[in-house]
Amino acid sequence: MNHRPFEDWLLEDQPLTLEQKRELQSHLRICTTCSAIAESNLALHSPSIVSPAPGFKDRFQIRLARRRSEQWWRQIVGTVVLVLIGLGLLYWLVSPIIQEALNAPADWITTVVGYFLFILTSLQVLSVVSTILLRVIPTFVSPTVLFVLSLVVSGISLLWIVSIWRVTRTPQGV
Repeated sequence: MNHRPFEDWLLEDQPLTLEQKRELQSHLRICTTCSAIAESNLALHSPSIVSPAPGFKDRFQIRLARRRSEQWWRQIVGTVVLVLIGLGLLYWLVSPIIQEALNAPADWITTVVGYFLFILTSLQVLSVVSTILLRVIPTFVSPTVLFVLSLVVSGISLLWIVSIWRVTRTPQGV
């Protein structure tokens, strides 16, 4: 038996002619598959409104308040952990200076001057190395490759920024 036109008529929401309606009704009397489709289609097109269970609004608002409270505590704990890690890192970096400050003033001044000179020479070396690389790289690499590399670095930077944005934004709603 050819179900194709009848299934199309049942599943499409287009008006049928009087002839098509008669053919469909006679087919539905003998075909259980198409009559099941017709019943399903009728059930789908006549939605019944279901009211929520009693107390739904109160339970929803309690759950929403609990989630907000949990999120607030997570943010507080995260901030405290971040601050403690930052303070620990700062202490680790500054502890030699503090230890020297507790010793004689000459040792302290020597340490501070040593750190200052270390930072200064490191910046000078970085400047010289980057200048040399910027002068040498164009002779070995074509402009096309440099362009592609800059696009790749830009794309990775964009992905990094978007991922940080997605991690740090707070979701709206429930």
